[in-house]
Amino acid sequence: MTTATRQEVLGLYRRIFRLARKWQAASGQMEDTIKEKQYILNEARTLFQKNKNVSVQRLTDTDLIKQCIDECTARIEIGLHYQIPYPRPIHLPPMGLTPLRGRGLRSQEKLRKFSKPVYLKSHDEVS
Repeated sequence: MTTATRQEVLGLYRRIFRLARKWQAASGQMEDTIKEKQYILNEARTLFQKNKNVSVQRLTDTDLIKQCIDECTARIEIGLHYQIPYPRPIHLPPMGLTPLRGRGLRSQEKLRKFSKPVYLKSHDEVS
């Protein structure tokens, strides 16, 4: 990981913690605000800890590091825009992409993987 990339990742980490400190729930209730702040902090710690190994194992794989940075930035922006800290769901009907004939299931899983937005790439792996 280059120094510039490291600084960008640390900046995102700090930005998330500042965001959690200032976060107000859309409902305006204190218990909702506390729950959402805790979710933001736990999610950030979990994903950054999981993705820490990306930089250690694949120092030259800048595409994967860039993808993680893009996902983090997208989740921050979506959370700020919609005032919800949770990832927005994708509306894709189960088993709705291809018929289940022969290699259909494998191709369906591949299409489902490609149709997943950037801000949800690591959400299912952690949850």
